[in-house]
Amino acid sequence: MQMNTQAVVIGSRDIDEEDRLLTLLSKDHGVIYAYARGANRMKSKLAPTTELLCYSSFVLFKNKDRYTVDYADSLNMFFGLRRDIEKLSLATYFAELSATIAPQSEGAEDFLRLLLNSLHLLEKEKRTDAFLKPVFELRALTLAGYMPNLIACRECACYESDTMSFFIDSGELLCGNCMQTRNETTVKPIALPRGVLAAMRHIIYSPFERLFAFELPSEGLQYLGSVVEKYLIRQTEKSYGTLEFYKSLI
Repeated sequence: MQMNTQAVVIGSRDIDEEDRLLTLLSKDHGVIYAYARGANRMKSKLAPTTELLCYSSFVLFKNKDRYTVDYADSLNMFFGLRRDIEKLSLATYFAELSATIAPQSEGAEDFLRLLLNSLHLLEKEKRTDAFLKPVFELRALTLAGYMPNLIACRECACYESDTMSFFIDSGELLCGNCMQTRNETTVKPIALPRGVLAAMRHIIYSPFERLFAFELPSEGLQYLGSVVEKYLIRQTEKSYGTLEFYKSLI
């Protein structure tokens, strides 16, 4: 059976001297794996359109649970990312995270939109790396079912207080008063400044059209990035080689 879909190549592995196994984030089918036969040949038409991070319109042949790329027409190669090692490494981390937590065998239009917009803003330098990283991470976690509950304190429903603590194991908040009466937990909570909490709420709950429309000073972005990364690692229970490489560069 032949099918058409738009997808970003979020993983690529050489099978032999000629063929590749691709991991695709597909608009219609989520994360799927497809063989690109002959893609490693220099004159293959599939060679440029099946590179990592390439966004293409694919024609796939499906046989049971196995996909093969019949044709791919490039929609965006993101050349600007490939000229900057830091941006490329961050984009590659976005791809690895997508491959890990995006849905499989079901529609992933919102996830694909998040990835494409993040890559575009990164490539065109319309937002900084420090801004895009926690926004992508936290919104991706939200789409994947790891959304923290940041509406209010879990005990008294207080929306905001001078001190709000965030638990990365449960994804919940406690206000300052309730923290004084809490039972001990194995994971120490993280204090959230008002601006950082407001940014996290915005990333989680805002409509997509306004997702990237907020501001934080550089210190706030650094703190936001640290909190979100800790929450991601805790929730997914995974280390990311591409993340460690990106951090080694910055």
